[in-house]
Amino acid sequence: MKIMETNYLIVPGYGNSGAEHWQTYFENQLPNSFRIQQKSWEKPFRIDWVNTINEAIKSYNPETVVLVSHSMGGIAIAHWASEFDIKIKGAMIVAPPDLDNPWQDLGLESFAPIPLKKLPFPSVVVASTNDGWATTERIRIFAENWGSKLIFIENAGHMNATSGYGKWDEGLQILKDSF
Repeated sequence: MKIMETNYLIVPGYGNSGAEHWQTYFENQLPNSFRIQQKSWEKPFRIDWVNTINEAIKSYNPETVVLVSHSMGGIAIAHWASEFDIKIKGAMIVAPPDLDNPWQDLGLESFAPIPLKKLPFPSVVVASTNDGWATTERIRIFAENWGSKLIFIENAGHMNATSGYGKWDEGLQILKDSF
């Protein structure tokens, strides 16, 4: 039996992930790693993002695909899974934001409400205990409803380059251990 190589599809959030972001580090460290490029990083629209994810996955055997998301990319994955119900190898969803929160005003309304349907594939949610974009309670609701393993990291902010998450070996190990 031939072992199929894993294909890692990097799914950034709002604004994409820059050179100092952990997603770029992962992309440079992992074999068969590719960044999904959205039509608009600054004016995202849910249907566009979901269709772009779907088109990227169609380029591979879905059973070999692991989606690696940050922030709004994770919410886009939840929408994609609820619309297409395709079984992939798995997804690592890091720092999913609570876009249902009424204090948000970034033009992200098309991503609300956030799907709370069980994902049809294995997943792990990695989140911070002090992320300004989502409370720990809300993260727990996401993980529980999605059927995801949940890992909290103490005081990690939004887990982006600004909060010191560039070279993130612990995250890379979580990914490798999970899938």
